[in-house]
Amino acid sequence: MSAFADVGSIPPQQIWQGVVGRTVHGRGLSFVVLELDADAVVPEHAHENEQLGVLLEGAMRFTIGDETRDLRPGDTWRIAAHVPHSVVVGGEGAVAVEAFAPARDDWRALEALDARRGRWPAA
Repeated sequence: MSAFADVGSIPPQQIWQGVVGRTVHGRGLSFVVLELDADAVVPEHAHENEQLGVLLEGAMRFTIGDETRDLRPGDTWRIAAHVPHSVVVGGEGAVAVEAFAPARDDWRALEALDARRGRWPAA
């Protein structure tokens, strides 16, 4: 297995309704490129993983614990383990990159979608 991959070669997976991720898994870390549909909602949830992210395109309203912020490209976030958080995506949709530690083993079993879906279609 190569140490390199084109984002379009990573099988997309539906993480939430309206949220598709292409994830690279390491032993202790998962890294994901997310495509979020316009007006998608990620309901409040929490998990054991620490989560870091950056918004590349679009807009999102992100709530982490008791703090809510409207995010634009270049904005970042940090979520400690077990802290509730939720997202409402803006009307243009969004693209974000996130890292999770420990790795998101629960995502390894998610079914792959059609590889032609989204911004980085398979070659």
